Parts: sequence; C-alpha cells; structure tokens
Amino acid sequence: MRKIEEQYKLLEELLVLAQYRKNAGETEWLEFKTNIGESRCSITYDGVGNYISGLSNSACLKYKSHGYLVLGVEDATWKVVGTNLQMPTAKYGNQDYELWLRRNCLPMVPFEIEEFDYEGKHIVIFEIHAAVGEPVNFKGAAYVRVGSNLTKLKDFPDFVRRIYNSQKDWSAEIIEDATMEDLDPKAIEKARELYGKKHENDELSKEMMLWDDVTFLNKAKITLRGKITNTAILLLGRSESEYLISPAVARIRWIYKDSTGNERDFAIETCPFVLAAEAVHKKIRNFKYRYMNPTLLSLVPDELDTYDPFIIREALNNAIAHQDYGLHGMINVVEEEDRLIFSNVGNFIPNSIRSVLENNAPEEQYRNKMLANAMVELGLVDTIGSGIRRMFNKQRDRLFPMPDYDFSDDRVKVTIVGKVMDLDYAMLLTRDKTLNLLDIEMLSRLQMNRQLSDNEIAYLRKRKLVEGRKNALFFAKSVARATGQKAEYTRKKGFDDDYYKDLIIKSLEQHVSMSRPDINNLLLTKLPEALTDNQKITKIGHLLTALRKANKIEVGEKKEWRLKKFSQN
Repeated sequence: MRKIEEQYKLLEELLVLAQYRKNAGETEWLEFKTNIGESRCSITYDGVGNYISGLSNSACLKYKSHGYLVLGVEDATWKVVGTNLQMPTAKYGNQDYELWLRRNCLPMVPFEIEEFDYEGKHIVIFEIHAAVGEPVNFKGAAYVRVGSNLTKLKDFPDFVRRIYNSQKDWSAEIIEDATMEDLDPKAIEKARELYGKKHENDELSKEMMLWDDVTFLNKAKITLRGKITNTAILLLGRSESEYLISPAVARIRWIYKDSTGNERDFAIETCPFVLAAEAVHKKIRNFKYRYMNPTLLSLVPDELDTYDPFIIREALNNAIAHQDYGLHGMINVVEEEDRLIFSNVGNFIPNSIRSVLENNAPEEQYRNKMLANAMVELGLVDTIGSGIRRMFNKQRDRLFPMPDYDFSDDRVKVTIVGKVMDLDYAMLLTRDKTLNLLDIEMLSRLQMNRQLSDNEIAYLRKRKLVEGRKNALFFAKSVARATGQKAEYTRKKGFDDDYYKDLIIKSLEQHVSMSRPDINNLLLTKLPEALTDNQKITKIGHLLTALRKANKIEVGEKKEWRLKKFSQN
C-alpha cells in the first residue's frame, strides 16, 4: 500500500486526468463511483467485480498498465463525496468481500486496494492490472468499457482478438515467406546513412562500414536474427511488398487544401517509409513567414520557415511509429493554408499531453516496440516524451500556438499552426518568463477556442492570466497592459453597466421613447466582443430590467420604453 501522500497524489492525478481529457469525463480504463449497495447506490457489490473485469480489459486495449475504479467521487462532477465501503471489514453475505472478488475473477487478475481519507471523505481505489493474453472474466462473463458504458466483451470480437494478441508486438512479428529480396536497396542505403548520422559520435558509425546488410539490419533492430519482420517491411520494404503485412496498411496520404477547404492536390506514398516520409516532407509548401508586427521583429528573426523542419519530421514519424496497424488505416497529412494536420489511427498511449509535458522521461509502453526502437536507432524519432516537448518548445520560440492534440474517434490528430494567431498570446510568451509548457499549452487552447476544464480556468484566473466568463474567456487586463493592447482589451471586456444605463437614459431624453429594437441597435456594437449576439440581447434585457426596478424607465402602451415622469434618484 502506498504512503498517504502518494495516495493523495494518485487520487488528484486521476481527477485531473478525467477532467483534462476534453472535459468529457472518464476514460475507458478509469471509473468513478460513490456508495456501494443494492439500492440508491451508484454501484452494487457485483458491479465492482464487473468493473474489475471491464477496466482490466479496457486497460489492455488502451495499452495502459492499470485500470482504476475510484469509490467516493461523483462520476459526473468529479466531486469528492466519500464512500460507505470499508474494505478491511467488508462482507458479501458471510464471505470476506475482497476474497470473494478475487475468487470470482478468472484469470485471477492482480489488483491493489488503496483506502484512505481525503479531506475528511473516505476513498477506496481499486488499482487493477491490465489483462494480458486473455480477457478477464467476473463470474463467467467478460466486460469492457465502450465510451462511458460497461458492456459485454463478447459483443466486440475485434476487442477479444486484440486482448488475446496483447502479448505480441505486431511490429516484431516475423514474416516467414519474406526474404531480403523484398527489401528496397535504396531504402537500406538510406537507413545506413541515417544510422551513421545517429551514431556519428561513437564507434558504431565506423563499424557499420564493415557490416553486410543482414548484420546491419540486425544491429539496427529492424530484423530478428536475419528474419524479415513487419518493421522491416514498413521501413525498408519494396512498394510491391506491402501485401506481406496485409491486412495492415502501409500508406501515407498527403492532401493539400486551399483557403476555401477544397482539395487541390494529393498523393499516396507506400513503403519503404524511410523514403515515403521524406517524399511527403518535400511536398509540404513550407513558405517563408514574415513577422509583420514591428513589436515582434526585435524578439525573433523577421523571416523564417512557416514550419520548423524538426516538427514536420517528428510529427510524421511519430504517426508512423505509433499507428495501430491492426486498425488497417492510413496515416494522413493534411496541408491547409496556415496549418498542418497529422493523424494516425489508434489511441494515444501516454495518459495525456499533460503527462508528457510534466514527465521529462521516455514513455514506459509502446504499441510497436520494435518499430519504435528501430526508428530511434535510425534517428527518425526521439523518445516519445522528449520529441513532443521539443515540438512545443520550438513553437514557443516562434510565438506560434502550441501543437494541438485531439484524441477523439480512436485516433491521434495533431495540428501545427504556422503563424501568430493572437498578438496578446505572442507578446505574453516574450514578457512572462515564469510560464511553463503546461501554462502555455492551456493559453494556446484559449486562443484557438478549444475547451478548458474548470480546474484549468481556475488555475489561469489565479495566475491572473485570463478574465471573462467560462464560455467567453480572454487574456487578462494585466496582459493587455503589458502588450499594449488596451483598446483590444476594452473591446473584449466592455464597460461597466452604469455606462450602458447612462446611454439608455440619455437616448430616451433625446427621443422621448424607443422600441426594444432601437435600444438593441444603440448598444449591440458597444457591448463586449467576448459576448455572442444572444448573450448581448440578454444583457440588454437585464439592463432595462435594472432601470425599471430602479423606477427610472417604464414601458408605454405601444411597448416602447420611456423615462418615468417621477423618477427616483
């Protein structure tokens, strides 16, 4: 059992993770419940066993080492409310409840129980090991989480197959019928070049000159004892050898869209990926970007490539390394007027971008371990944590938005914007040296109109970086002053209510009476830009109500507003 401070940290990390995932609730391997019992409780005694099965199987499918069932937290609000379950003495009938749970799980999946009080509320966390090699059943039935629903695993044969294959690294599987003749000589030559550059500071670069191709491929972790693997075909296979990894797909599709969103050009590259990635890179229109705002010219070069070449290579090679080839999808690179969008099928194996930015260390698990290792040997990717962090830092240095990750629809999509989108944001990066990557990532989502969780908003408010309502946030007044954007701040923030009330009174003095549309026309362009049109109409209604209740205006017979003859001051 963990120490109490470690238990607190685990609970807090799970709460942050649940809210961070697009504020959409739990992941498939994480569930929150409150009290346990047979009536008016959020989970039954049998239900705990069902969730142990479901979370274990889901953790396997999502390449997580553990699933978590947390009792004592509301599953909709993530509010810590406590639970009635007391594990040391809990019984099911006349049986010890923990022992009963373990006996009814087959195979006997290990799980640990963390039990403690958090801010006066009792918490029980089941930390459940992921299924390995076969599904975990509870009382003869296997379960799985699909979205936020717990359901029978038997209804998803592809999931069953993936769990049974979970001990295998697809990228390391040997293709018995394949030979060295199925590899592209130019791709092998390119791989030697990359390997030599990667190891130019050690003896391997010199030794490689003496190796034949079989030795080189073994040393570079592309083949196994001279046997051709799926990794070898993906990276070095001839284009006509793609069928050897069927039904997996070795395709990278590049699409160019104009400013109206219409597709103007496309290309599809197949293996060998060491050459295909380079071909796609060359197709990207990486024009020069010029900083037009004079306040930025002294802070960055006045001209540079729209996209840093490292970011293009890292994003594309990450998609290759971490694609779920069992889902038979293509890797896509979509080029738009001011951004690049890279996507690959399969979930994002680290917990979140937050965990990558916080933990400056390699990820412990990989979907395609052999493929990832081979690409590291060739210098095509950094370890997953450091490469993504470098992408964020390079965008920061340019004052551009952070890489924007979207994990919906069982795919990873990362958008790289190639321009300054918001001058407030860009100047903030240059003025405030206390901001870390997590701060900047949240502020970047704000400028791109992406959703922030309540905890993130509260954090940014505490740092006095943002103002406004939850659905109409903007950079704070202190930021506007620092960046010289005072007029922009006023347009977004608006004036005090007394200013708008005074406008209404003075207009009624001039015109005697005004209809509601007249008053709307008077104020709509003067209200804060951060409000939507509907919010502005609602605010005008509140202003009129406040003046009426103050006995200053009234509605006449023609439903027109006018000053009250005997207004009270």
